[in-house]
Amino acid sequence: MDVGTYIPIFSQHTSYIITTHLNPDGDGLGSQLALREYLLSIGKTVRCINHSNTPRHYKFLDPGDTNIEVYNPNNHDRIIAEADCIVVVDTNAPSRLGDMEQTVRNSGAVKIVIDHHLDKDEFADYYIVDEEAAATGEIVFRMLTVGMKNTLTDSIAVALYTAIMTDTGSYRFPKTNRTTHLMTAELLKYKVDPSMIYREVYERGPVNRMVLLGKTLSTLQLHHNDRVAVMKVSKRMFDETHTDLVETDGFVNYAMQIDNVEIGLLLTEWEETIKISFRARGDVRVNELAKEYHGNGHQHAAGATIPDGNLDELMKRVVKSARKYLS
Repeated sequence: MDVGTYIPIFSQHTSYIITTHLNPDGDGLGSQLALREYLLSIGKTVRCINHSNTPRHYKFLDPGDTNIEVYNPNNHDRIIAEADCIVVVDTNAPSRLGDMEQTVRNSGAVKIVIDHHLDKDEFADYYIVDEEAAATGEIVFRMLTVGMKNTLTDSIAVALYTAIMTDTGSYRFPKTNRTTHLMTAELLKYKVDPSMIYREVYERGPVNRMVLLGKTLSTLQLHHNDRVAVMKVSKRMFDETHTDLVETDGFVNYAMQIDNVEIGLLLTEWEETIKISFRARGDVRVNELAKEYHGNGHQHAAGATIPDGNLDELMKRVVKSARKYLS
């Protein structure tokens, strides 16, 4: 994809809102903050506003909580309505903007989506979408180094390294390729500490998280000749361990460590919803399974959120649905 075609758009406006999806991950946050710094450097007014708080393990990207604001309609609806341009990164589905969705839709601002997911939802004016990119951070990297004549800085490099590292599963997911590693090599020319970033994201957390993980692993079930692994996190488990949703990040990946498993599932009760995480390997298209539950994502990693129901009954339904997607 030729990102250069879209570069002039970013010089045509004065005030920008940058946002990303519910429960933001490293790719959404890293892409958001990298683009923010670039736009500020060329004299634009920029506000980063998200539905959700920044998760604990990504706080190092915004240590003072000063660069990313948590959406409050009383504070932000007017700002969003009056913005010249709204940039949505790492999602092309407005429903994933949470409480911000309608305000963003109603705004007269020019809307730009920067993303690498399948099946875009038509709501924006411009789509900078590359489904072959391993991360949205890769697209932003190309914008900042090719289209904009290399405007990387140390902090932009840290943000983009985090984006790419996390969305490639630490460089192990199938879309990771030579280009991904070449981008990373370029980022490492700046003050990027891979050990620090990995530790912040994956190796720090409260002991309660480990207790919750133990309870989650104890729910593990295997189905369809041990090719589907499923786990659950109930409201009661959160209450017993005094934890919240952010501590479940990465739990679903444990299902994929089991021999012969092709599909891993994690169902989580949270705030009157049930969230489903889908993982797969090989030729399995788990994003198609996610669509059955009004979700989406990548071939091997997807998600869905549905209204609150019976956790165990939903788990049985999803497991049954998974069978037809096995290779």
